[in-house]
Amino acid sequence: MEDILKIADRSFNNRLFVGTGKFPDKRIIGDIIRACGCQVVTVALRRVDEKSADENILDYIPSDCTIMINTSGARNADEAIRIARLGKAMGCGNWIKIEVIPDNKYLLPDNIETLKATKALASEGFVPLAYMNPDLITARALVEAGAAAVMPLGSTIGSGRGFKTREMVRIMINEIDVPVIVDAGLGSPADAALCMESGCDAVLVNTAIAIANDPVMEAEAFALAVKAGRRHYVLNSTMASPGPAAQASSPLTGFLRD
Repeated sequence: MEDILKIADRSFNNRLFVGTGKFPDKRIIGDIIRACGCQVVTVALRRVDEKSADENILDYIPSDCTIMINTSGARNADEAIRIARLGKAMGCGNWIKIEVIPDNKYLLPDNIETLKATKALASEGFVPLAYMNPDLITARALVEAGAAAVMPLGSTIGSGRGFKTREMVRIMINEIDVPVIVDAGLGSPADAALCMESGCDAVLVNTAIAIANDPVMEAEAFALAVKAGRRHYVLNSTMASPGPAAQASSPLTGFLRD
C-alpha cells in the first residue's frame, strides 16, 4: 500500500521524525536512524560544529535524510529568524522547525512569536514547520503565513506524558490542509500509535528514544507503532463512527428466548 507523506516539495514513506538531543553518545544516532528508517531528522543549530572533527552532529546523520534545523533556544521571533538564517548560511538547508519558547518552567511555545517567524522565514524561501500549542485559529494563521506543516505538542517537552492534546489536535486535523505532526511529550510507542490512529500525518520523537535502555530498539519500536497506527487510520478513516451505543458482535435474537 503506497502511503506517501508530502511536505512542501518532498515526499516521504516514513512518518516517524527523530530528534537528536539528549543522546549520551552521538555515535549511535546513525544506528537509530537506520533502525527506524527515519527520513527527517531535527538538529539544534547549537549542536552543529563544523570545526570539530568529533562533535559535529551532522557527521552522524545519513546523507539521504532531510535535516531540519530547529530554533531551539529562541525566545522570540527575531532570535528564531537569526538562528534559521545562520543555519542556512552554514549549509544546513532551508527546512526549519520554528521553536520559540520564552517559558522556562513548562517550556511552552509562544504561538504569536512563532507566527511572526513563520511569516518572515517563508517569505525568504525557508520551509517552516511550526511547533505550537494546539489551537485551530493559530494553525490557520500559520498556514496562511506559509507554514509547510504545523507541529502541535502532545504534552510538555520531555515529559513522556503522552498525547494529552488529542481533542484539540483532531480538530486541527479536520480543518487544516497542511500536515499535522505531533511533537513533544510522547513517552511510548503506544502514544505514537494513538497519534497516528487519530489521523496525525507524522510524529516527532526525541527524549523517549534517547533515554531508553536500548535507544536503537526503542526507535524501531516507535517506527512499528507509527506504521500500525497509520495503517489502522487509513483502513478505517472512511468508515462511519459506531457512536456511543453498544454494538453486539453476535446476534441477540433467535437463540434461547425466541
